[in-house]
Amino acid sequence: MASVDLNADLGEGFGAYACGDDGAMLSVVTSANVACGLHAGDPEIMAATFRLAKEKGVAVGAHPGFPDLWGFGRRRMPFTPAEIERLVAYQVGAAAAMAAYAGHRITYVKAHGALANVAAEDHAVADAIAGAVRAVDRSLALLAIALTAQVPAGEAAGLEVYQEIFADRGYTEEGQLIARSQPGALITDQDEAASRVLTMVSEGAILTSSGRLLPTPIRSICVHGDSAHAVGTARAVRARLEGAGVTLAPFRP
Repeated sequence: MASVDLNADLGEGFGAYACGDDGAMLSVVTSANVACGLHAGDPEIMAATFRLAKEKGVAVGAHPGFPDLWGFGRRRMPFTPAEIERLVAYQVGAAAAMAAYAGHRITYVKAHGALANVAAEDHAVADAIAGAVRAVDRSLALLAIALTAQVPAGEAAGLEVYQEIFADRGYTEEGQLIARSQPGALITDQDEAASRVLTMVSEGAILTSSGRLLPTPIRSICVHGDSAHAVGTARAVRARLEGAGVTLAPFRP
């Protein structure tokens, strides 16, 4: 592989409340998925995050989620696919506007939290997200969870689709993310996360909890920006990949 992207979910504070160390993360990652104001974020935070990302040469994308500030977008909500399509279009439009305001531009969209998890298995929701992206700006790419319904949905919508894996999450034997409520869901040890990522990138496959490898294209690696160990994990992953001769670069500059 010539290069791989390292991304993080950023801009996830709200008002006076901070979440994660965006400044430090933007010095490590190559792409930033910026919250659009419904699960987290607000115009001030969005503008500041896009501005800092531009200063550091980091590509940016919209990170739409369910309108769930209390639950940080990690609770499933009973919206119809049509309602989800409009919720995503609304957030992508907000991100595009605030990025332009900050002198930057979004180049992709990545669904957040519970919305992404629903879209991983529900083809109608995956189609709704892809349809919203295409309707707002068909030049935007879709950053999709590898081996999920998001991938064929984006392709059917005529979007460029890039598949991502997660440095700090465990995988089931089917290649899906282990639910956060279950053992093995979160990888908190930085060295373990870095080793797992190097294995997956080298093998071109997802590593399951039993050690099974499920082949898939890997164009990006996500480290969640809201955890206490996020910066250390991102640095460890980047160092391990670069030490193995892997170049880090945005999948969609």
